[in-house]
Amino acid sequence: MITTLLIFHGLCAVFMLGALTHQGLSVWWPATAGGRTVFHSFRAVRGASYANTVVVLYVVTVLLGSILYPTYRIGVRSFFEDLRLSAANGVFELKEHFVSIGLGLLPAYWYFWRQPLAAEMAMARKAVTALLAFIVWYAFIVGHVVSSIRGFGP
Repeated sequence: MITTLLIFHGLCAVFMLGALTHQGLSVWWPATAGGRTVFHSFRAVRGASYANTVVVLYVVTVLLGSILYPTYRIGVRSFFEDLRLSAANGVFELKEHFVSIGLGLLPAYWYFWRQPLAAEMAMARKAVTALLAFIVWYAFIVGHVVSSIRGFGP
């Protein structure tokens, strides 16, 4: 059961990471007319179409993470403490705080991306999207590093 939840948690995180990366590049580095490269196509998305998906994926990923958290707390964190790996423990603690801040940012994120897009909210939209993208990238990388240090299973 835990393995299935962990895989689903990771898949939701990957989808959210992709959506936020597309959206972030579309607002911070919009595509210019006439580009034909793959990177141009990556930036040429309608950013607003990702907003609801990002909110739902963020909430689902956090809920799955909170279900998995007791397993981490008992199995992995005590392992890190026994080996005095305080840095690994610390970056995961920071991840928890960042993810909580991101959860608090979701209403503002959704508000700034609601249709029709208000032109005067463009900079706020950029800032909230960049901050949320940073949080998701940080959480994704830390989750993988911590998993790699401890390994999976009993």
